[in-house]
Amino acid sequence: MQSITININNEKLADKVMWFLKHLKNEGLEIVSKEDMDDLKLLKATRKEGSIPFDEYLENGN
Repeated sequence: MQSITININNEKLADKVMWFLKHLKNEGLEIVSKEDMDDLKLLKATRKEGSIPFDEYLENGN
């Protein structure tokens, strides 16, 4: 699998590129936003961390 990052500063051009890429989904193209990928990496990094009950988190939030 290859990953490609495309940075587009023009919103009209970005819409055109996304339209084109969406037509390639049937051929196996997967579109993932960089922000979503960053969030997934951060989430994965927390898997080994301990957790506390949500109520305790709220009590000690300050």
